[in-house]
Amino acid sequence: MDLTRHLRHFLVVAEELHFGRAAEVLGIAQPPLSQSIQRLERELGAELFDRSRRQIELTMAGRLLVGEAGRFLAGEERLRTTMRQAADGELGTLRVGVPPEMPAVTLHALLGHVGEETPGLHLELHELTTPEQLRGLASARLDAGLVHHPVEVPGLRSGPVVEIPLGVVLPRTSPLVLARPETRRPRGRLWEIALADLAGHDLVVFPRETSPAWYDRMLDVCRAGGFSPVRLKHARNPEFLLGLVLAGQGVAFEQEAIARREPRLVWRPLAGNPLVRGIRVVWPERSAHPAAARFATLATEVLTRDAAGTPQVAPRTSPSPTPRPWSVIYTP
Repeated sequence: MDLTRHLRHFLVVAEELHFGRAAEVLGIAQPPLSQSIQRLERELGAELFDRSRRQIELTMAGRLLVGEAGRFLAGEERLRTTMRQAADGELGTLRVGVPPEMPAVTLHALLGHVGEETPGLHLELHELTTPEQLRGLASARLDAGLVHHPVEVPGLRSGPVVEIPLGVVLPRTSPLVLARPETRRPRGRLWEIALADLAGHDLVVFPRETSPAWYDRMLDVCRAGGFSPVRLKHARNPEFLLGLVLAGQGVAFEQEAIARREPRLVWRPLAGNPLVRGIRVVWPERSAHPAAARFATLATEVLTRDAAGTPQVAPRTSPSPTPRPWSVIYTP
């Protein structure tokens, strides 16, 4: 029995109190409408209309059903709307891995952009390296991940690669900085430093297991450019990396937003822009979360603005305090 259809017929008849006019409103013939009401009465076990007079009237059961039917149909519509939004990726929880070095300004812009575009989506962020994210995706503990490029894993779909230029991070007292007085730099530009200028320095870099393909590629580019680090010093945490550079333990390659965390360090672009770190969103090809592709689009927009140096737009704030649709999970 199509209860929803019969209840809609009932409400129109209850409004018109006339089967002929109700049939015209519904755009159906009167006999099928009468049969529909009779079917509903048999199903509910109660007469809904008093047909003993020239004009039909609602019985007590009929008057009670008017309110109940309205609530039932409204609830069904809410249910259908909720399911449609969930299927479109506008509701639910999306578990996303993000790299540990993601700058705070980029993370803030990402959360704000997703919150504005899909306010019903709960974004659950996990701070994980690329290999950790890939394992999480394989075991279905993550729905999507922001991973370093290149990485080729079967069974994953991916969004566009966003290229982020890297520069060199140095102490302000470094001879490479002092030898190029800022008062003499071209207007609006920073002095560039060639890879060969870094010869004789140690390199502070993330551990290879964090992103093996990018790690090997970066060292190959350094050697090809005339910089073979005397020693490699590994730092998993960006703050530890900056601390080692500040202490004179080596130089590091990072994006400008990360170097800004420590005012006693400076960031300089590399001549020829030889080091470009790629990042992209990946998600499972099969049984994908309905919001994964939408998140990839939104994240790519934010990362592209960040890579271009475009100031991130802060999310609009609501005048009334409302819960934000995300949470951040920090791994031990």
